[in-house]
Order: sequence, then structure tokens, then C-alpha cells
Amino acid sequence: MSFSDMPVDVGPVYEGERIRSKQMYVELGGPKIEHHFELVKVREPGDIEDGKVNLVGPDLSDMEEGSRHPIGILVECAGEELEEDLEAVFERRVHEFCNFINGVMHLNQRYTNWLRVSKKAIEKGFNSFEQFGTILIRLFKAELPIIEKCQVSFYTDKDAIEEPYEMAMSTYEKRDERARGLHDSDVDMFYGCVLCQSFAPTHVCTITPDRTSLCGSINWFDARAAAKVDPKGPIYAVEPGECLNELAGEYTGVNEVTKKRSLGEVDKVYLYSGMEWPHTSCGCFEAIDFYIPEVNGHGIIDRNADHKAINGLAFSTMANQTGGGKQMPGFNGISLQYISSPKFQQYDAAQDGLEHGLEQTVWMNSGLKERVKEFIPEELRDLIATEKDASDMEELKAFLEEKNHPIVSTWEEEEEEEYEEYEEEGAMIPMGTQQMTVPGVGGGGGFRIILKNCKVHAESLIIKRIDTKKKRRKKK
Repeated sequence: MSFSDMPVDVGPVYEGERIRSKQMYVELGGPKIEHHFELVKVREPGDIEDGKVNLVGPDLSDMEEGSRHPIGILVECAGEELEEDLEAVFERRVHEFCNFINGVMHLNQRYTNWLRVSKKAIEKGFNSFEQFGTILIRLFKAELPIIEKCQVSFYTDKDAIEEPYEMAMSTYEKRDERARGLHDSDVDMFYGCVLCQSFAPTHVCTITPDRTSLCGSINWFDARAAAKVDPKGPIYAVEPGECLNELAGEYTGVNEVTKKRSLGEVDKVYLYSGMEWPHTSCGCFEAIDFYIPEVNGHGIIDRNADHKAINGLAFSTMANQTGGGKQMPGFNGISLQYISSPKFQQYDAAQDGLEHGLEQTVWMNSGLKERVKEFIPEELRDLIATEKDASDMEELKAFLEEKNHPIVSTWEEEEEEEYEEYEEEGAMIPMGTQQMTVPGVGGGGGFRIILKNCKVHAESLIIKRIDTKKKRRKKK
């Protein structure tokens, strides 16, 4: 496979390339554009023309510098061994193959895909979707030999994209509906994916019937098909092994594979917790489940939200902290499909005497709540606030009390705590790195706060011995 006829280099060495706004020539899709998608469909050989690239809308050369446009990418392929279950697997490779192109940055997937083309790439002559599509076709056929014929269509016109966009959304929903009927206890094999390691080197995605990949694009059926076709590829089988903690979803096999694939960085995972040993987060997750200590509850915000969450942080701000392959108690990247699972954050809920993670959920952005409302038990729907119901913590507390949300039963009563106190006037934390643990929150003893190269001066340093026993209100 050669790309010597292309004006830019192509290869895995360019994965992870970041294109900042000042380096960008044009932006395709992303949070500021209404319609965008990427979809792979398996076709009959006679229905497509091998190597053909279609464009509906303006070409790269017609777009003004700094402009934003819709983007739809439809990859159609054919081959004797192809089956419908492989569509979502091939679809996820669009992310990988776009990032092979020097001067192209691709993020996310499905209906949240986001691309940037750099000024340098345009200057070198990469100014046509014909070139873009040809590169994708060559990569698909070279990396996935079972594809015998392939054609690509791009949609960049805001009106013409509407029909294929609706087709894509319908396809996604059919895949998700099928996956919702299967649960972890029904299978004896899980799967893993490391496609996002170019951006998140220590991220290892564990895919089970109850935990679709964080990006939302690969369910258990998709992963099974991918591992069968390419067992040495980025999606692979994981034998669960012994279940160490059924409530938390801890398995010896998952721990072993995660440690190996994360290069020893992560050695323990609770699949059903966002607070203790949580699943790592990549950067392509559909939403973030975040802890709200003021009310002992959780909020969920998706990447389509155009406003800040109840904690005062935008999705992008929390994503910077959540992603990168880290275990971050209290900030957990999730797929929307996971919200529908009976296993959703069940371990965390149980710690507060609740039955399901949605009983801990106190806030969602309104767009997300509308999208997943069918997954929320009817008795809880009106109890979960949105930005329309509360704008700050005081309003959120009042809303939850008025609605008698289940989380209210977990709030501590105000009482005086007995503690030993040590105080030193003029205490100062010296230069260097200091580590502190906040007790009672998250795995391994709580959050660890590391202050690097800082100098903090306080009028006094007070150390209190805290009684960790909680006194809870009785449920009504």
C-alpha cells in the first residue's frame, strides 16, 4: 500500500496529533454543528463501486479558512465474509484511519464525530475529499482484508446531510436495542478495546453486555464479531475469570488484562462503580458521571451540552480531568447505553443503601435527560433536576427535598463532632510535592491531592480526628 501520490504523509505515527484552533484551516462536525455522523454499511457487491468517492456539498478547497461545516461519512463495503455485526467495528476504525493522515485530527464517533484539517495540510495540497476518501478506502482494504470492495461518501451540505443523518441515527438505535436485551450474567466472555490508546495511553476499555464501550459505538455483539475476525487486533477477548466482587463487578481476568494492556498503570477495576477503582476513561466517552458532594449525589452531562453543569463546570473542563486513561474517582466517562443497564453504578448506590445508580442521580442536562428518559424509571423522572430546575447548589438541594428524591435519605444530620485538634501558628507547607488523602471518597482511601512545586502559607494548620461513622436520616 502506497500513498506516494498523496500530498501529505499517512501512517500510524500521526495518531494523537493535536490541531489547535490557531493551526486549524477548517472544522468539520463537532459540538457547534447540528448534524454530523459516520456510518459503515455492509452492501451487496453489485451495489457499490470499488474505489469510488462521492461528495455532496462543498469541497475542502471551497471552504473558507476558519469556517465550520457539517460532516457525514458513509463507508460502504462488500465481501464474502462480511456480516452486519461488523459494521460498528469497522465504523470505529474511521477514527483510527482519519488520524493516520498528517494534518487531520479526528475525535469521537457516531453522531458526535469532530474533525479538523490543519493549515499546513491545505498548503501542501490536501484540499479535496477525493484524496481523503481514497486514503480511507486504501486503509480499510489493507487493514481489513475481508473487505473486497469499498466506497466512501462525504456529506458537507447542511440540507443534503439530513436524510443520511436520520438513516445513521436509526441504525445506531437498532444496534443499541439489540444489545439491551443481554446482560453480563448471560455470557462467559467479555471483550476489551485499546483503539483510543493513541490519545489515552493507559486506557483499557472493558466491553460487557452491561457496559458498552465508553464511546457508545461498540457493544458486546460488535466486539465479539471483531475479536473473531481479527483476534490479534485492537479488540480482543477477555476471559472474566473469578468474580471477586459481584456487586462491584470485579473480575480477576479483567484485572489481569487491564494491568497488561495499561503497561502496569492500572491493576484493579470495579466495572460498576464511579467512586472506587473506576473504569478508566479515554476521551471519546459520550457523557460524564460526576459526584456532587454537596448533596451526596451524582450528575450526568453529555458532550452535546452547551452550558455548564450544576457544579459550575462545562463538559470540556471535566473531560480534561476525566480522560487520558486515568482512574478518577468521582469523574467517570460513560456511554449513554450504560445508563440503561441495571448494573449502572450499582456498587456506589449500594454504599448509600440505594438499589440502582439512577437513584443516586440528581442532575442531568436537559438534552441528555430527554434522550435517555425511556431508561429512567417513571417514578424517578420528575425527581432528577436539569439546568431548568436548578442553577446552583442551594436550588438543587431545595428541589431534591421538595421532590423527596431518594438521595435525601442519605444526607447526614447536622451534629457536633468530637475531635482532637492540633494547631500550629504560622504553619507553612514547604516547597516541593505534598500528598494528602481526603477520607471517605473513592477507591483506595479517597482522593489523593498532589501539590507540585507550590508554596502554601496559612495562619494556622489544624488537624482534626474525624469520626467516620455516618448518622443517616431514616427513609420515609
